[in-house]
Amino acid sequence: MKYALQLPERVLVLEAAGILLLLLAFLIVQRLLPLPAGWSGRGIATALFFTGIALMLPAAVTLIWRTAQAIAPELFGRRRGDTAKPDGDSHDADH
Repeated sequence: MKYALQLPERVLVLEAAGILLLLLAFLIVQRLLPLPAGWSGRGIATALFFTGIALMLPAAVTLIWRTAQAIAPELFGRRRGDTAKPDGDSHDADH
């Protein structure tokens, strides 16, 4: 499961950029960040918000994909260890 929590560097950079854009959108909405004259604060904040969310999606998809692979590897064509028992196993119910 440790593998599922390790994200590629590109995905982490996108995640950090998305968080910064969300923070910037918040500062614009709260009017703590001055904008040039004639710029609509709401429009820019909305664009920054959606762009920030879009940049954070690859990390979420990667985590969900890796978690699904760890929970149910059979769905992805991999085996969950050796589950097949050899013939003549003494723990077999028909033995």
